[in-house]
Amino acid sequence: MPAFLLLLGLVAFQAQPPRPALFTTPLPAAEMKGKQAVMETTAGTIVVELLPDAAPNHVGYFIKLAREGAYDGTTFHRMVRGGIIQGGDPLSKDPSKRALYGTGGLGVLGAEISAEKHTRGAVSSVILPGRPDSGGAQFFICVVDQPALDGRYTVFGRVVEGMKVAEKISMTPVDENGKAAERVEIRSVTIRDEPAEGPEPFSQESPAELAAYRVTLETTLGPITLEMRPDKAPEHVRHFLRLAAAGVYDGTAFHRVVRGFVVQGGSMSDRREALDERQQRLVRTLAPEFNDLPHVKGTLSMAHGDDPASASTSFFICTAPAPSLDGHYTAFGRVVDGMAALEAIEAVPVDGEKPVTRVEVIRARVTRVGP
Repeated sequence: MPAFLLLLGLVAFQAQPPRPALFTTPLPAAEMKGKQAVMETTAGTIVVELLPDAAPNHVGYFIKLAREGAYDGTTFHRMVRGGIIQGGDPLSKDPSKRALYGTGGLGVLGAEISAEKHTRGAVSSVILPGRPDSGGAQFFICVVDQPALDGRYTVFGRVVEGMKVAEKISMTPVDENGKAAERVEIRSVTIRDEPAEGPEPFSQESPAELAAYRVTLETTLGPITLEMRPDKAPEHVRHFLRLAAAGVYDGTAFHRVVRGFVVQGGSMSDRREALDERQQRLVRTLAPEFNDLPHVKGTLSMAHGDDPASASTSFFICTAPAPSLDGHYTAFGRVVDGMAALEAIEAVPVDGEKPVTRVEVIRARVTRVGP
């Protein structure tokens, strides 16, 4: 979408009213730091980190309106497919005023342009045409990077959870004026302290405790249950359990099949949907933990590129002895149930090493065995 078209979509269509006194927040900076806005919408939840250092008056005004319930019942009334979503107009509470959506709640805030960029997830203020000092209740969320908007609009928040919800909203059908043809309502906006981060899942357990967990890959050709070997590669086990429990592997595919050698899966490039923000934070590279576990049929091991420390999400399961991999790849588990499913995956028709028919991991399920 050309930038100039986006700019037209982020202003209100109305005659310029007399300028009222601009809002100055009474909230001290310390009171606004570490705050998040939780938007409950009919399409799902969006959590926004507020940025008072960049735009104190915009953040203060947004907090004021949210605490007054001013956003409750408003809508995302305008969207550019895969580009932006715009909401917060108080007039959008009334379906009979649909023709006026986009014209209300403005002319209250002076511009607070900062170094914050209009990257994916940026939350910024809507303004009147030619009036930089005319922000107010309305805001927009960037679904993709919008560098043409930098320096023209005030960024006052960033989405930290719920970008998939924002993407979904951006796909709402629109009329010839770009207004939503279906009502996407903001049920409530609440302000909360940013939750304290606790320890990551599976980061506190001892190797003996980790050994009690199993991962079952529910594939389109049957389930495969994997036993973990944290005594040999504890950090790989923690990582794999963490990704599986967070749903990172759900909707991925076995993208490589080499008969008499391995089947490989877990690549994010083959995932049906993009990871959400919580899942993305779990994806990282691993230092190798080479050990004496042999790569035999059923061995679970982590794939990597030329750099042994580049392993991330992609894994493979051996379908035959592969001693050439010993000491070069980190084995960290084995198949304990579902060898028939593994053999069925190995037998699928391939084009080179790529399955002709998609073999999907529908869900990865973590369970605990024993007392």
